[in-house]
Amino acid sequence: MGTTDKKLIAVVGATGQQGGAVVRALRAGNHFKVRALTRNPAKHRELADEVVEADLNRPETLKSAFAGAHGVFLVTNFQEHGAEELKQATAAVHAAKDAGVKHLVWSTLPDVEAISKGKLRVPHFTGKAKVDRIVKEVGFANYTFVIAPFYYQNLIGVLGPQKQPNGSVGWTMPLDPAVRSIHTGDITELGGLVAGAFAHTDQAGHGEYLPLVGDFLSFNEIIDTLKQQGHNFSFHQVPKEVFAGFFPGAAEIAEMLAYFQAHTYLGSDSRDQIALANKVAGRQATKFSAWARVNFSTSQNSNPAR
Repeated sequence: MGTTDKKLIAVVGATGQQGGAVVRALRAGNHFKVRALTRNPAKHRELADEVVEADLNRPETLKSAFAGAHGVFLVTNFQEHGAEELKQATAAVHAAKDAGVKHLVWSTLPDVEAISKGKLRVPHFTGKAKVDRIVKEVGFANYTFVIAPFYYQNLIGVLGPQKQPNGSVGWTMPLDPAVRSIHTGDITELGGLVAGAFAHTDQAGHGEYLPLVGDFLSFNEIIDTLKQQGHNFSFHQVPKEVFAGFFPGAAEIAEMLAYFQAHTYLGSDSRDQIALANKVAGRQATKFSAWARVNFSTSQNSNPAR
């Protein structure tokens, strides 16, 4: 099939972790033509078949960005704009519909406030969940929800092991390490899941929720897995209020961890959704032990992440 016959997929956030994974998977699969959307096209010319400017804060850029696209992968970046997320996503969803897009894949998260009946507030989860209804109501021929997990990458990045006051290296968190609560996975594999959704609309084009989950773990299981691989990390549980004062943004992470502990990351029994996601992706998502063996360097023990 020549490039001209292939349906075009436009990917928002093409230089980010999620969008980048989607661009790579779509290009590797070679079933679609790929248009990477970024605020700085000149810096990323080689990224895809087409590289086009789009800025979610400037909705007027989205009309041409989505023009002629069969499908759109949409993700918003909470860290960057906070409360603007709903506004950004709403504008993008409507722009996609106006451009004649047939299939929208939206990267969402569980509605923590609904699941916890208002007890817990995790805006970076609930903010995405609020967009789901807009996607459902706009009237796309096909639409799919993908749910990114707790990234394995967090454990060597923003939530990597730290030097502790007692000299050990590990984690201090307001979380019961014995409770199995974390749906986790390799975020680079989100691309295969999204590409599968675009390719198999019969299985995943009617509002299905597809969570990317490689493993479902307690923090003790994470530490035990790493121990078997020669790492020696500690874990110290602290009250939520104590953790909240550790660094800017810690209060919301404390709420998020309280939510995991009470309801799990996905907030409900999601085994059927996870099984469907693996089927759509055409493979089982990678287990934590296999990912850690490759990505947790032995230097992590003596040299804390920050």
